[in-house]
Amino acid sequence: MPATPEEARPPVVTPVRVVIALCLVAPFVATLWVGSYAKTDPAFIGIPFFYWYQMLWVLISTALTMLAYQLWQRDQRSRKAAKGGAAK
Repeated sequence: MPATPEEARPPVVTPVRVVIALCLVAPFVATLWVGSYAKTDPAFIGIPFFYWYQMLWVLISTALTMLAYQLWQRDQRSRKAAKGGAAK
């Protein structure tokens, strides 16, 4: 029995969800690809590149996770509103 327009669900994979996934996967790729940063130069205030690159990704990961969370909340509110429920 085909779904009527009232029963149709929004797609599960949306552009917003793709951006969320990229925000969450990027830190893993950047830090697990050790060959890209396994070097000492350029040093930053005496700290070898290997160390400050990883510490920089701690900050970037935090920002990307916060962005992903905000996008997820917005996506959930819009889906709830589309269903006819009250958005918080």
